[in-house]
Amino acid sequence: MVPKPSNTQGDALHGPRIEGRKTYLFAFLDDHSRMVVASRWAFAEDTVRLAAVLRPALQTHGIPRQVYVDNGSAFADKALQRVTAKLGIRLVHSAPYRPQGRGKIERFFNTVTQQFLGEITVTNQPSLPGTGQGSEISTLQELNALFTSWVQVLYHRTIHSTTGQTPLERWDASWVKRTPVRKSPDQVSEAFLWSEKRKVTKTATISLLGNTYQVDPVLAGTRVELIYDPFDLAAPIAVHSHLGVPAGTATLLQIRRHVHPKAKNAAADRDAGAQNVSTGIDYLRLLEDQHKHTMSGAPISFEKLATPSRNTDTAKAHHRQENTP
Repeated sequence: MVPKPSNTQGDALHGPRIEGRKTYLFAFLDDHSRMVVASRWAFAEDTVRLAAVLRPALQTHGIPRQVYVDNGSAFADKALQRVTAKLGIRLVHSAPYRPQGRGKIERFFNTVTQQFLGEITVTNQPSLPGTGQGSEISTLQELNALFTSWVQVLYHRTIHSTTGQTPLERWDASWVKRTPVRKSPDQVSEAFLWSEKRKVTKTATISLLGNTYQVDPVLAGTRVELIYDPFDLAAPIAVHSHLGVPAGTATLLQIRRHVHPKAKNAAADRDAGAQNVSTGIDYLRLLEDQHKHTMSGAPISFEKLATPSRNTDTAKAHHRQENTP
Protein backbone atom coordinates (compact mmCIF):
# COMPACT_ATOMS: atom_id res chain seq x y z
CA MET A 1 0.00 0.00 0.00
CA VAL A 2 1.38 3.41 -0.98
CA PRO A 3 1.44 5.78 2.04
CA LYS A 4 -0.88 8.76 1.79
CA PRO A 5 0.46 12.33 1.79
CA SER A 6 0.83 13.87 5.24
CA ASN A 7 -2.34 15.80 6.03
CA THR A 8 -3.28 17.30 9.39
CA GLN A 9 -6.54 18.41 10.99
CA GLY A 10 -6.55 21.10 13.67
CA ASP A 11 -9.13 22.58 15.99
CA ALA A 12 -9.69 23.98 19.49
CA LEU A 13 -11.76 22.47 22.30
CA HIS A 14 -13.25 24.47 25.16
CA GLY A 15 -12.24 23.01 28.51
CA PRO A 16 -12.76 23.56 32.24
CA ARG A 17 -12.21 26.78 34.15
CA ILE A 18 -8.97 26.87 36.14
CA GLU A 19 -8.03 29.69 38.49
CA GLY A 20 -11.23 31.39 37.35
CA ARG A 21 -10.19 31.35 33.68
CA LYS A 22 -11.52 29.35 30.75
CA THR A 23 -9.13 26.86 29.16
CA TYR A 24 -8.80 25.80 25.52
CA LEU A 25 -7.12 22.78 23.98
CA PHE A 26 -5.34 23.34 20.67
CA ALA A 27 -4.76 19.99 18.95
CA PHE A 28 -3.55 18.77 15.56
CA LEU A 29 -4.23 15.22 14.41
CA ASP A 30 -2.48 13.31 11.63
CA ASP A 31 -5.25 12.45 9.16
CA HIS A 32 -3.97 8.98 8.28
CA SER A 33 -2.88 7.58 11.64
CA ARG A 34 -4.96 9.67 14.08
CA MET A 35 -1.77 10.39 16.00
CA VAL A 36 -1.75 13.64 17.95
CA VAL A 37 1.15 15.58 16.44
CA ALA A 38 0.55 18.69 18.56
CA SER A 39 -1.54 19.58 21.59
CA ARG A 40 -1.56 22.06 24.45
CA TRP A 41 -4.05 23.61 26.85
CA ALA A 42 -3.99 27.40 27.14
CA PHE A 43 -5.88 30.26 28.73
CA ALA A 44 -6.75 31.90 25.41
CA GLU A 45 -7.83 30.81 21.95
CA ASP A 46 -5.50 33.09 20.01
CA THR A 47 -2.68 33.02 17.49
CA VAL A 48 0.09 33.23 20.10
CA ARG A 49 -1.07 30.07 21.88
CA LEU A 50 -1.64 28.40 18.52
CA ALA A 51 1.96 29.07 17.53
CA ALA A 52 3.17 27.64 20.85
CA VAL A 53 1.48 24.37 19.89
CA LEU A 54 2.30 24.22 16.21
CA ARG A 55 5.95 25.30 16.06
CA PRO A 56 7.49 22.42 18.09
CA ALA A 57 5.28 19.94 16.21
CA LEU A 58 6.60 21.07 12.83
CA GLN A 59 10.16 20.82 14.09
CA THR A 60 9.59 17.37 15.58
CA HIS A 61 7.27 15.59 13.16
CA GLY A 62 8.02 17.37 9.90
CA ILE A 63 6.01 19.57 7.56
CA PRO A 64 2.58 18.24 6.47
CA ARG A 65 1.33 18.70 2.93
CA GLN A 66 -1.96 20.21 4.10
CA VAL A 67 -3.53 21.55 7.30
CA TYR A 68 -7.33 21.54 7.55
CA VAL A 69 -8.83 23.88 10.17
CA ASP A 70 -12.02 25.77 10.95
CA ASN A 71 -12.63 29.53 10.73
CA GLY A 72 -11.95 30.44 14.36
CA SER A 73 -10.07 33.68 14.89
CA ALA A 74 -6.76 31.98 15.71
CA PHE A 75 -6.91 29.80 12.58
CA ALA A 76 -7.95 32.71 10.36
CA ASP A 77 -5.22 35.02 11.65
CA LYS A 78 -2.68 36.22 9.10
CA ALA A 79 0.13 34.90 11.32
CA LEU A 80 -0.93 31.30 10.56
CA GLN A 81 -1.28 32.17 6.88
CA ARG A 82 2.33 33.38 6.89
CA VAL A 83 3.56 30.22 8.63
CA THR A 84 1.91 27.89 6.14
CA ALA A 85 2.97 29.96 3.12
CA LYS A 86 6.60 30.11 4.23
CA LEU A 87 6.78 26.38 4.94
CA GLY A 88 4.91 25.25 1.83
CA ILE A 89 1.82 23.98 3.64
CA ARG A 90 -1.58 24.18 1.99
CA LEU A 91 -3.95 25.85 4.49
CA VAL A 92 -7.59 24.84 4.04
CA HIS A 93 -10.49 26.27 6.05
CA SER A 94 -13.76 24.37 6.39
CA ALA A 95 -16.94 26.04 5.23
CA PRO A 96 -18.71 27.93 8.03
CA TYR A 97 -21.14 25.70 10.00
CA ARG A 98 -19.98 22.65 8.00
CA PRO A 99 -17.45 20.72 10.12
CA GLN A 100 -17.85 17.44 8.21
CA GLY A 101 -14.32 17.55 6.78
CA ARG A 102 -12.91 17.79 10.31
CA GLY A 103 -14.71 14.69 11.55
CA LYS A 104 -11.58 12.94 12.80
CA ILE A 105 -10.50 15.78 15.08
CA GLU A 106 -14.10 16.12 16.30
CA ARG A 107 -14.17 12.42 17.23
CA PHE A 108 -10.84 12.83 19.00
CA PHE A 109 -12.29 15.69 21.03
CA ASN A 110 -15.21 13.44 22.00
CA THR A 111 -12.65 10.92 23.27
CA VAL A 112 -10.84 13.68 25.19
CA THR A 113 -14.11 14.78 26.80
CA GLN A 114 -15.19 11.28 27.78
CA GLN A 115 -11.91 9.64 28.75
CA PHE A 116 -9.72 12.52 29.92
CA LEU A 117 -11.85 15.42 31.11
CA GLY A 118 -14.15 12.96 32.85
CA GLU A 119 -11.20 12.11 35.12
CA ILE A 120 -10.39 15.74 35.98
CA THR A 121 -11.54 17.57 39.08
CA VAL A 122 -10.55 21.23 39.28
CA THR A 123 -9.86 22.61 42.74
CA ASN A 124 -9.14 26.13 43.91
CA GLN A 125 -5.98 25.04 45.68
CA PRO A 126 -3.56 22.10 45.73
CA SER A 127 -5.34 18.99 46.97
CA LEU A 128 -4.75 17.70 50.50
CA PRO A 129 -3.67 14.12 51.22
CA GLY A 130 -6.57 11.72 51.43
CA THR A 131 -9.11 13.97 49.74
CA GLY A 132 -10.96 13.79 46.44
CA GLN A 133 -11.40 11.21 43.75
CA GLY A 134 -9.72 11.01 40.38
CA SER A 135 -7.13 13.58 39.27
CA GLU A 136 -7.41 16.84 41.18
CA ILE A 137 -5.71 19.80 39.54
CA SER A 138 -5.50 23.47 40.36
CA THR A 139 -3.20 24.85 37.64
CA LEU A 140 -2.90 24.96 33.87
CA GLN A 141 0.53 23.36 34.17
CA GLU A 142 -0.97 20.30 35.83
CA LEU A 143 -3.64 20.04 33.16
CA ASN A 144 -1.00 20.03 30.42
CA ALA A 145 1.21 17.53 32.24
CA LEU A 146 -1.62 15.05 32.74
CA PHE A 147 -2.93 15.49 29.21
CA THR A 148 0.49 14.83 27.69
CA SER A 149 0.75 11.64 29.72
CA TRP A 150 -2.74 10.52 28.71
CA VAL A 151 -1.99 11.08 25.02
CA GLN A 152 1.42 9.41 25.01
CA VAL A 153 0.74 6.48 27.31
CA LEU A 154 -2.90 5.64 26.60
CA TYR A 155 -4.38 7.26 23.49
CA HIS A 156 -1.43 6.61 21.16
CA ARG A 157 -1.26 2.97 22.27
CA THR A 158 -4.96 2.08 22.11
CA ILE A 159 -6.32 0.33 19.01
CA HIS A 160 -8.52 2.66 16.97
CA SER A 161 -11.91 1.23 16.06
CA THR A 162 -11.70 2.50 12.46
CA THR A 163 -8.09 1.74 11.52
CA GLY A 164 -7.63 -1.45 13.53
CA GLN A 165 -4.21 -0.17 14.67
CA THR A 166 -2.94 2.06 17.41
CA PRO A 167 -2.21 5.61 16.24
CA LEU A 168 1.48 5.13 17.03
CA GLU A 169 1.74 1.87 15.03
CA ARG A 170 -0.06 3.37 12.06
CA TRP A 171 2.10 6.51 12.19
CA ASP A 172 5.32 4.48 12.23
CA ALA A 173 4.13 2.24 9.39
CA SER A 174 3.27 5.23 7.21
CA TRP A 175 6.94 6.26 7.03
CA VAL A 176 8.31 2.95 5.76
CA LYS A 177 8.46 4.09 2.12
CA ARG A 178 8.89 7.84 2.59
CA THR A 179 10.61 10.41 4.75
CA PRO A 180 9.10 13.47 6.42
CA VAL A 181 9.60 16.89 4.86
CA ARG A 182 12.01 18.80 7.04
CA LYS A 183 12.91 22.47 7.31
CA SER A 184 15.91 23.86 9.13
CA PRO A 185 15.38 25.37 12.60
CA ASP A 186 16.13 28.81 11.12
CA GLN A 187 13.48 28.36 8.42
CA VAL A 188 10.87 27.30 10.97
CA SER A 189 11.79 30.15 13.31
CA GLU A 190 11.55 32.71 10.50
CA ALA A 191 8.15 31.37 9.44
CA PHE A 192 6.75 32.07 12.91
CA LEU A 193 7.81 35.71 12.93
CA TRP A 194 5.06 38.25 12.31
CA SER A 195 4.95 40.80 9.51
CA GLU A 196 3.36 44.14 8.73
CA LYS A 197 3.49 46.38 5.67
CA ARG A 198 4.27 50.05 6.14
CA LYS A 199 5.11 53.10 4.05
CA VAL A 200 8.49 54.68 4.78
CA THR A 201 8.43 58.41 5.52
CA LYS A 202 10.53 60.97 3.65
CA THR A 203 12.94 60.90 6.59
CA ALA A 204 13.38 57.12 6.25
CA THR A 205 11.45 56.16 9.37
CA ILE A 206 8.53 53.83 9.91
CA SER A 207 6.03 53.33 12.75
CA LEU A 208 4.98 50.00 14.25
CA LEU A 209 2.64 49.72 17.26
CA GLY A 210 3.59 53.20 18.41
CA ASN A 211 7.34 52.59 18.06
CA THR A 212 9.51 54.48 15.59
CA TYR A 213 12.29 52.80 13.61
CA GLN A 214 14.99 54.02 11.21
CA VAL A 215 15.49 52.26 7.85
CA ASP A 216 17.85 52.69 4.92
CA PRO A 217 17.37 56.19 3.39
CA VAL A 218 17.07 54.65 -0.07
CA LEU A 219 13.68 53.22 1.03
CA ALA A 220 12.16 56.65 1.70
CA GLY A 221 8.69 56.95 0.20
CA THR A 222 8.38 53.20 -0.59
CA ARG A 223 6.25 50.45 0.92
CA VAL A 224 8.13 47.79 2.86
CA GLU A 225 7.40 44.64 4.82
CA LEU A 226 8.58 44.49 8.44
CA ILE A 227 9.34 41.02 9.82
CA TYR A 228 9.56 40.97 13.60
CA ASP A 229 9.36 39.00 16.84
CA PRO A 230 6.12 39.99 18.64
CA PHE A 231 7.80 39.32 22.01
CA ASP A 232 10.73 41.69 21.37
CA LEU A 233 9.84 44.91 19.58
CA ALA A 234 13.11 46.53 20.70
CA ALA A 235 15.21 44.15 18.61
CA PRO A 236 16.30 45.04 15.05
CA ILE A 237 13.52 44.27 12.55
CA ALA A 238 14.15 42.70 9.16
CA VAL A 239 12.98 44.85 6.24
CA HIS A 240 11.93 43.57 2.81
CA SER A 241 11.10 45.72 -0.20
CA HIS A 242 7.67 45.58 -1.83
CA LEU A 243 9.16 42.94 -4.15
CA GLY A 244 10.12 40.73 -1.20
CA VAL A 245 13.84 41.46 -1.50
CA PRO A 246 15.78 41.84 1.79
CA ALA A 247 16.48 45.54 2.39
CA GLY A 248 18.41 45.72 5.64
CA THR A 249 17.02 46.24 9.11
CA ALA A 250 14.90 48.76 10.96
CA THR A 251 16.58 50.01 14.13
CA LEU A 252 14.72 51.45 17.09
CA LEU A 253 14.54 55.22 17.55
CA GLN A 254 11.67 55.62 20.00
CA ILE A 255 9.87 52.88 21.94
CA ARG A 256 6.43 52.80 23.54
CA ARG A 257 5.80 49.06 23.43
CA HIS A 258 8.32 46.31 24.11
CA VAL A 259 5.87 43.47 23.36
CA HIS A 260 2.98 43.13 20.93
CA PRO A 261 -0.39 43.42 22.75
CA LYS A 262 -1.40 39.96 21.54
CA ALA A 263 1.74 38.47 23.09
CA LYS A 264 1.68 40.38 26.37
CA ASN A 265 -0.09 37.79 28.53
CA ALA A 266 1.13 34.63 26.82
CA ALA A 267 4.24 34.23 28.99
CA ALA A 268 2.04 33.50 32.01
CA ASP A 269 0.77 30.31 30.33
CA ARG A 270 4.10 28.50 30.13
CA ASP A 271 3.91 24.83 31.05
CA ALA A 272 6.14 24.06 34.03
CA GLY A 273 4.83 20.51 34.58
CA ALA A 274 2.83 19.04 37.41
CA GLN A 275 3.23 20.85 40.73
CA ASN A 276 1.00 18.97 43.15
CA VAL A 277 0.41 15.40 44.17
CA SER A 278 -3.18 14.36 44.87
CA THR A 279 -4.49 11.12 46.28
CA GLY A 280 -7.51 8.89 45.86
CA ILE A 281 -8.31 6.97 42.68
CA ASP A 282 -5.89 8.93 40.57
CA TYR A 283 -5.89 7.09 37.26
CA LEU A 284 -4.36 9.93 35.27
CA ARG A 285 -1.59 10.48 37.83
CA LEU A 286 -0.66 6.83 37.38
CA LEU A 287 -0.44 7.44 33.64
CA GLU A 288 1.72 10.49 34.24
CA ASP A 289 4.08 8.50 36.46
CA GLN A 290 4.21 5.76 33.84
CA HIS A 291 4.91 8.37 31.14
CA LYS A 292 7.83 9.80 33.12
CA HIS A 293 9.15 6.28 33.64
CA THR A 294 8.78 5.57 29.94
CA MET A 295 10.67 8.73 29.00
CA SER A 296 13.63 7.38 30.99
CA GLY A 297 13.82 4.42 28.63
CA ALA A 298 11.84 1.75 30.49
CA PRO A 299 9.21 -0.27 28.57
CA ILE A 300 5.52 0.55 28.93
CA SER A 301 3.35 -1.89 30.89
CA PHE A 302 -0.25 -1.04 31.62
CA GLU A 303 -0.41 -3.96 34.01
CA LYS A 304 1.93 -2.03 36.30
CA LEU A 305 -0.58 0.81 36.52
CA ALA A 306 -2.49 -1.30 39.07
CA THR A 307 -2.11 -0.54 42.76
CA PRO A 308 -3.01 -2.68 45.79
CA SER A 309 -6.18 -0.60 46.17
CA ARG A 310 -9.28 -2.45 45.02
CA ASN A 311 -10.87 0.87 44.03
CA THR A 312 -7.93 1.71 41.79
CA ASP A 313 -8.18 -1.67 40.09
CA THR A 314 -11.86 -1.07 39.45
CA ALA A 315 -11.21 2.36 37.97
CA LYS A 316 -8.46 1.02 35.76
CA ALA A 317 -10.65 -1.77 34.44
CA HIS A 318 -13.43 0.69 33.69
CA HIS A 319 -11.18 2.95 31.63
CA ARG A 320 -9.09 0.42 29.72
CA GLN A 321 -11.14 0.23 26.58
CA GLU A 322 -10.05 -1.80 23.61
CA ASN A 323 -11.18 0.71 20.99
CA THR A 324 -10.84 4.47 20.80
CA PRO A 325 -14.02 6.17 19.47
